[in-house]
Amino acid sequence: MKTALTIAGSDPSGGAGIQADIKTMTANGVYAMSAITALTAQNTTGVTGIMEVTPEFLGEQLDNIFTDIFPDAVKIGMVASVGLIRVISEKLEYYNAKNIVVDPVMVSTSGAKLIRDEAIETLKSSLFRQAVLLTPNIHEASILAGMPIESEEDMIRAAEIISRQFGCAVLCKGGHNPKGASDLLYRDNTYKWFMGERIDNENTHGTGCTLSSAIACGLAKGMDLEESIRMAKDYVTGALKAMLNLGKGRGPLNHMWNLRQADSL
Repeated sequence: MKTALTIAGSDPSGGAGIQADIKTMTANGVYAMSAITALTAQNTTGVTGIMEVTPEFLGEQLDNIFTDIFPDAVKIGMVASVGLIRVISEKLEYYNAKNIVVDPVMVSTSGAKLIRDEAIETLKSSLFRQAVLLTPNIHEASILAGMPIESEEDMIRAAEIISRQFGCAVLCKGGHNPKGASDLLYRDNTYKWFMGERIDNENTHGTGCTLSSAIACGLAKGMDLEESIRMAKDYVTGALKAMLNLGKGRGPLNHMWNLRQADSL
């Protein structure tokens, strides 16, 4: 069985973060492992508390994973502090990790920045340059490219800037674009659109986590990047179409929609 590692924070309500990543990897036939960067107190209505692990303890988690069950792919989610970013980067380089997908969680759905500027700069100088793929949403791509994004042409230009700066592929996600849900892949000086279906479902908590984890699953199983993205988009679309409705706020996706036993739920 192929294996994948998620490095991210915990969401006790199960919709995003480590929990969403593990569900996604399992539903896509990959053995999931996790290194937790932070514990959060949250549910579908919001976050009330965050408790980060120490860089030393995160490093110990990563050592135990890489020296025992080496991951075929690595997905990195929200990492908010400089110390944690540095230890992740150091461990990935030391163990020569492969198929690294970074979801640069920097901006909320409302457009508010979630991490400090110094942490963003550390991401740029370390983890981004180790990735095979970055998956920013439009708000995050705007910050990374240093330009507003208001059109498809802007998405192309921003993705090009980011790809050339960090030497990796970039999937600029269009889910926050009210005009559509198509994503743009830019790599090797070329671009490709992945057309998406906009689903009338307000329960989208954890969509970004889920997409990046599903892409990592494809890479772990030996798919090429484009095939991995297409598979991941189809999976997320199915999870949205399942119309799971849990919680009092913006609820989670149905990560089990493609499993037979989910039919009885």
